[in-house]
Amino acid sequence: MSTIAILPVKTFAAAKQRLAPALGAGSRRALVQAMLADVLASVRRVRGVDELAVVTSDADAEAAARAVGARVLRDADMAGQSRAALIGIGYALRAGFERVLLVPGDTPLLDPAEVEALLERAPAVAIVPDRHLTGTNALVLSPPDAVAPSFGPGSLERHVTGARDAGVRHSVEKVPTLMLDVDTPEDLAELGRTLERHPGRAPSTRDALRQLARRPAFPAPGTPARASA
Repeated sequence: MSTIAILPVKTFAAAKQRLAPALGAGSRRALVQAMLADVLASVRRVRGVDELAVVTSDADAEAAARAVGARVLRDADMAGQSRAALIGIGYALRAGFERVLLVPGDTPLLDPAEVEALLERAPAVAIVPDRHLTGTNALVLSPPDAVAPSFGPGSLERHVTGARDAGVRHSVEKVPTLMLDVDTPEDLAELGRTLERHPGRAPSTRDALRQLARRPAFPAPGTPARASA
């Protein structure tokens, strides 16, 4: 089944505002860039993904995408993750893809083997929740317009309801390395603890966190801190 992976990516300058209690703007930008690099590298290794596309209006995100041979789709309106996902879905339909994998750029732990297994077992709609089991971190849709993406708070329930209302086979898939996205200082602390347990994962993110940790205001995992530059 021909499959395209689509990453909607915000402008780096506007990303991760909820991390402001722990990180200043420059540090957030560096972290977002590193996480995207790890996600792109991992998705490129997923067998069964025929093309990779990044939907963005950020020049640095475009450069990161082109560096790994990904297609860049312009997000001129910057109207949020769901609208950006629709740009990718529209391209997938025009290009004749049978399936899309919508995956965020802030899940640096992503394991290609877990994603391959997800694609092998996914029904028409597979919904990967976040670690709180309320949001949605990834979607597999076959065909690409099987349901409309509706990301944001409470999106797990919306996607399940949308699939049920559309009468398509669907499942909620707990994919461990896709369930930790980084939006809050608590998420960042959990990422740090996970990387300590798995030293081979997310090398770019690991390096970024190591650089940030050299700054006096940067918190150790689980420790609140003042914002740094």
